[in-house]
Amino acid sequence: MTPKSLPNDYAERVYAGVLGKIIGVYLGRPFEGWLHRDILAKLGEVDYYVHDRLNCPLVVTDDDISGTFSFLRALPDYDFSPDLTAEQIGQTWMNYIIENRSILWWGGMGMSTEHTAFLRMKHGIKAPASGSMATNGQVVAEQIGAQIFIDGWGMIYPGEPDKAVDFARRAGSVSHDGEAIYGAQVVAALVAQAFVESDINKLLDVAVSFIPTDCIIAKLIADIRSWHAEGLDWKQAFYKIEDNYGYDKFGGNCHIVPNHALIIHALLYGEGDFQRSLMIVNTCGWDTDCNSGNVGCILGVRNGLAGIDVGPDWRGPVADRMYLPTADGGRCITDAATEAIHVVNAGRALKNLPPVNPKHGARFHFEFPGSVQGFRPSCPEAATLSNSRDSMRALEIRLKAQIARISTETFASPEGRKMPGYSLMASPTVYSGQTIHSVVSADSANTIPITVTPYVGCYGPGDEIRSIQGASVVLAPGEVKSLHQTVPSTEGFPIAEVGIEVSQDGESEPIIFLESLTWDGTPDVVFAKAEGSTWREQWVCGISDHATWGEPFRLIQNEGTGLLITGCRDWTDYRVESNVTPHLVASGGIAARVQGMRRYYALKLVREGGIQLIKALDGTTVLAEASIDWELGETHHLALEVAGNHIKGFLNGTQVVEYRDIHHPLLGGGIALILTEGRMATDEVRVSPI
Repeated sequence: MTPKSLPNDYAERVYAGVLGKIIGVYLGRPFEGWLHRDILAKLGEVDYYVHDRLNCPLVVTDDDISGTFSFLRALPDYDFSPDLTAEQIGQTWMNYIIENRSILWWGGMGMSTEHTAFLRMKHGIKAPASGSMATNGQVVAEQIGAQIFIDGWGMIYPGEPDKAVDFARRAGSVSHDGEAIYGAQVVAALVAQAFVESDINKLLDVAVSFIPTDCIIAKLIADIRSWHAEGLDWKQAFYKIEDNYGYDKFGGNCHIVPNHALIIHALLYGEGDFQRSLMIVNTCGWDTDCNSGNVGCILGVRNGLAGIDVGPDWRGPVADRMYLPTADGGRCITDAATEAIHVVNAGRALKNLPPVNPKHGARFHFEFPGSVQGFRPSCPEAATLSNSRDSMRALEIRLKAQIARISTETFASPEGRKMPGYSLMASPTVYSGQTIHSVVSADSANTIPITVTPYVGCYGPGDEIRSIQGASVVLAPGEVKSLHQTVPSTEGFPIAEVGIEVSQDGESEPIIFLESLTWDGTPDVVFAKAEGSTWREQWVCGISDHATWGEPFRLIQNEGTGLLITGCRDWTDYRVESNVTPHLVASGGIAARVQGMRRYYALKLVREGGIQLIKALDGTTVLAEASIDWELGETHHLALEVAGNHIKGFLNGTQVVEYRDIHHPLLGGGIALILTEGRMATDEVRVSPI
């Protein structure tokens, strides 16, 4: 592999690493924090999912997953610069994290390391000082967080552990220091080197070469390797870890050292086997979802998909599903294949290679072996799904009844809306006015025609999901056809799922292939109050309070600037407008191309200043302004148009400001209602083509 090249199987190995990460997290999450003796007594050796035994969901929001794939967005947000700084990664934290609500464990200053670092940055202490021992003390700085968020930085540099370790230092130092950085660097090096090396001991040799020889992480790795070489079994070695590196030896709530020891222990005693390694790391206990996620990613990359598939069915129950709740709500409902492509394209960009866009950039392309990208049948008895074709991959649907619906989530499901633990903050990924395109084909061995109908499942009154169908096509055996459905007005309700309905007149088991599914176009949607609660939940709440009484949108922001956000990063050119009534605000208005809490354009009524067009990007810049007279309590119609780099602002139907942004323009993103310190209200918000 030359310095400019990537492994031929890079994309598939990244996908396996992403799968390994989420499988590990989902496996360990239900008993996170349990002690070894309690796990053995209540669960026995954990060799498969136990969520059903503990009456909890399998696919959940989790900081290990959210942080890993959200903080890596610093790379595309800063033009894939190899010189990306800790300060810029810290700014990425502040953009995507919503205080007290998303990604982190909000345990408080000095209690949660990540919360402490967030507060430092909020109050002006930039990374890496935000995570340093000098700022926060050794105990806080050396907890586990840097390690649990680090896998992606290894996957972007396959076979180049030195570069992965360097990025791990920058990323980890946003919130951590000392042994926590060394542990994160070891994990990043293991992930990176696993693309080109399978021998566990050689992987460890490479990883420890990047950290100080006298650090605790290096010593514990040497000790565990020694115990393994002496012939101790995995339980005997665990008891040695417990005696020498247990929780009682280190301060804080979840120290890096005991948990890093379990990762090394599982890799050695699992001997590279995916199931056995996960069994060991989970049965040992402590921070099970974190440790299991790291082990799963390392071995996913090392073994590839075949290593995951050789044991029990790890992938079927997961179906690629992932949730990334951040201030970029349109990216929350996602899947392992989608996130793998983002990681792959980051790695390719760092090599100055063009991005990959399977099937011309289709959102659901099914290009990875076994990938189903969240698609599931509405009734398991009606159809079975797989992805087994060797050439042009597709979602294979075997119809086992007269009719079946196959769909994937585009917003929080009824179950997801009740998810315990970390909340599921999401905006829909598809909206009224957009057109859904799918390509379907029928197996040539079918004996009868098959009818295929596109549909969206939309929430309605009472928060029940109702079906909106498009035009059907009939597939003869071996035939390929395209389906197109422009989504009509949903009357303010979010779209929960997209998919196809497949039906037959016979009693056979025909096979249909969903080759791809995607959508495009500018939304044409009115957000207003509707029955039930889902109309409100499609807005990601980055304000102090979105009151449930009074006007449909009654926003309160106690200090600083807050945003109530919906929409997606793939929205580009559009118009957003609303009648806003500011009450006791410093400023308030509407925003477009919103990419988080600190990246957007906004048109704001400003006390003692008139109206301003601003840009938020590593600080706030006034792009244009106009002097007007307005009073608190008055209602004004604001409109903001974004087309290319040209931004226009309108007040009560008259254009008052405009600007052409030629310096790092924000070219896509959702919308928001925005206010600074006070209360603001509106009845509805509209998005439409210009």
